[in-house]
Amino acid sequence: MEENKKKSNLSSVANALNILNCFSVTQPEKRVTDIALELGLGKSTVSRLLATLASEGYVKKDPDTKKYSLGLRILSLASTLTANLEIVREARPVLQQLVSETSESAQIAELEGNRMIYVDQVKCPQPTRILAHIGRINPIYCTSSGRLLLAYQSEKRQQEVLSGELIKYTPETETDPIKIQADLEIIRQQGYCILTNELVEGIVSISAPLWDYRERVISAISVVGPISRINPEKLIFCRNRVLHASREISRKMGYSSKNINE
Repeated sequence: MEENKKKSNLSSVANALNILNCFSVTQPEKRVTDIALELGLGKSTVSRLLATLASEGYVKKDPDTKKYSLGLRILSLASTLTANLEIVREARPVLQQLVSETSESAQIAELEGNRMIYVDQVKCPQPTRILAHIGRINPIYCTSSGRLLLAYQSEKRQQEVLSGELIKYTPETETDPIKIQADLEIIRQQGYCILTNELVEGIVSISAPLWDYRERVISAISVVGPISRINPEKLIFCRNRVLHASREISRKMGYSSKNINE
């Protein structure tokens, strides 16, 4: 009896987390019916879990539309997490300097499973729609930060990611695993990644790795902006500044300067 109760509690926790994961930037609000259909759960189960989550501030219900959305308690947790991420504390001044130098937005991203998540960002004075903000989850294979981080993963891990569904977001999105695999080799050799028009048309991104004291690539730093502003000359300048920023942050994270190409 006790074992069945534990299993039931674990199932409820899993379902509650799945409900929270249903919400996204493109779908910030959902009705009970929508969530139930998406997760394959009964409406009564979803209603009960939403009521519990709402009582704790993790979701909120619009009294007029009857739709649910994430609550402010989520924001509080996110703020606690980012405030205590060492990479964010060490990188923020460098990130701000990078934006000041390039006049483009800059961000830091990390891998979580087969996903890429932005953990910090500083926007430029004239931000452009780039599908990147703190907490945003983007594909690994067609973003410069994602592809760069993938380049430093094991071959087995690379194949796991590239064997999944590779969606073509723009006409120029590369979805051929063999071509991407070849690009990963080039990225490791040159130490940076530049992608254009792969996730969003008209956008170019430049990323470089961030190393820690264990000589592991833990994050990626990138500059992203519109092709209309980043001409070939500025692209080289941005690449050089991103590489400089990656070296500076890596040193702060304990990576030996003798291992960093100046």
